[in-house]
Amino acid sequence: MHNSETELETQRSKDIFKVVQHMAKIGGWEIDLHKDSLFWTEETYLLHDTTPENYTPTVASAINFYAPEWIPIIRLALKTAIEKGISFDHELELITATGRRIWVHVYGTVVLKDGHASKVLGAFQDISDKKKAELEIWQKSNFDFLTELPNRRMFRYCLEKKIKAARRSNTKVALLFIDLDHFKEINDTYGHDWGDSVIKDAAGRLNDCIRDSDTLARLGGDEFTIIIDDLNDYCPVQRIVNDILKKMSEPFQIEAEVAYMSASIGITLYPDNATEIDALLKYADQAMYVAKDQGRNRFQYYTTSMQEAALARRVIVNNLRVALANNEFQVVYQPIVELNSNSIHKAEALIRWHHPTRGLISPADFISVAEETGLIIDIGEWIFQQAAQQVKLWRRSFNPDFQISVNTSPVQYHNTDNKLNLWINYLSGLNLPGSAIVAEITEGVLMDIHSEILDKLRAFREENIQISLDDFGTGYSSLSYLRKFEIDYLKIDQSFVRNMKSNSKDIALCEAIIAMAHKLGITVIAEGIETLEHKDLLIKAGCDFGQGYLFSKPLSAIDFQAMLVTQQNNESRQLV
Repeated sequence: MHNSETELETQRSKDIFKVVQHMAKIGGWEIDLHKDSLFWTEETYLLHDTTPENYTPTVASAINFYAPEWIPIIRLALKTAIEKGISFDHELELITATGRRIWVHVYGTVVLKDGHASKVLGAFQDISDKKKAELEIWQKSNFDFLTELPNRRMFRYCLEKKIKAARRSNTKVALLFIDLDHFKEINDTYGHDWGDSVIKDAAGRLNDCIRDSDTLARLGGDEFTIIIDDLNDYCPVQRIVNDILKKMSEPFQIEAEVAYMSASIGITLYPDNATEIDALLKYADQAMYVAKDQGRNRFQYYTTSMQEAALARRVIVNNLRVALANNEFQVVYQPIVELNSNSIHKAEALIRWHHPTRGLISPADFISVAEETGLIIDIGEWIFQQAAQQVKLWRRSFNPDFQISVNTSPVQYHNTDNKLNLWINYLSGLNLPGSAIVAEITEGVLMDIHSEILDKLRAFREENIQISLDDFGTGYSSLSYLRKFEIDYLKIDQSFVRNMKSNSKDIALCEAIIAMAHKLGITVIAEGIETLEHKDLLIKAGCDFGQGYLFSKPLSAIDFQAMLVTQQNNESRQLV
């Protein structure tokens, strides 16, 4: 090959290499240790936002391009490489001649001559895009996208660090678990965009309540945590909690809409309650649920009795899972009496749990657990089938219009298996009309109204299964929902009836409820009637039906049937 061709090939290779360097943002450099000089390639000048005309590189001045916090690192790396004849490889930040801050991957290797360092050859690569992508991935992995607060993962990391610091300094840490009250209703009513705005507003309010040293995180949904560290006493905790309750009770306004929320707060303490992260979080969560159960918009410190209650709940859950298969449940029936005639042709089906070793377990101790675990779906279906079989017998033997009311849970209406829709088929299989059964619902069903719930309620109505609204008067939204939904029966809660006396506020409330219901074409049942005075006052107020210990406690099917036989015999004697 001629020299001219060789030179052409060499130049072509250099040109291609230059393009490759430019595309990869890689610049080369060389330090001649004998001459104490520094050579930069063209791309290296470009990376530093300068030119050979404006800057003559030296080792000392080139090092000063690095961000101040990185200068000691690159000096040490270069010194060690020269002394030991080794390479170095670092990712550092540069501040260019125009003030841009970029990340570079710098690599250097020592060239030895006669066993001594002669040169240091190296390269820079601009890795700013890579670092930006890594930061975005880290941000997404550790921070909530909506509020930009630390997420569950970062929260655990922060809590671990603060616990270690507290252990060294012999101080305390408080963990607050915060759940927004009524957020789900707001989100369902106004939509998810509105709900997102509320969450961001809530996060801002929470952040305003804490100290700069505290950590606020969003675990997900409407759940937040706050880590309050470096505590010698709990005065800061009390102040922060009170501020949160006050701030969260203020109205939330997005555009033209206004909604109200509050917060339920559980508090656990390191090292008083626990020393491990999972235990602290679990205990704070338990305390928060106690605050909710006590009425919301309040705080609750964790106590050992909560752990005992949680253990007892776990036992209930485990036992509930086998109770149905082991035939441990029994359905009992409480008469619903027509007040003017004392006639009994209605009853409410109630469940009793006869545990083989613990004896009778109250529904108050297991129904809420059954709802939380979803076991209420199968249990509720079993109760309905027992009641349907029983009402068929009593219709044939005593009254062709006999009705049994069956309690239903909001969980059953949300169940995707649509077991409630099977009620109609089951009644048809027994040759029973829908009017043989009344579905009792709580206000919770109406408050959480969705298309699937409406569809199930409409299906009941179309098949003449009547609807009864239980525990009326104990919630805040019953009146508004009475206008929207077709309710056949309204049950006045026993808390109004129990203390009812002539000229009392309770009887005034009952009278108002009865009058309103009748105006809407709704039949009224009063629960908790225990005395003749209760009964007489309710009759005067125009109440239609009554239920309570004055008439009978809940009875087994055999005992209830005996009562119906007695009633039938008395009616026969009266006819004679």
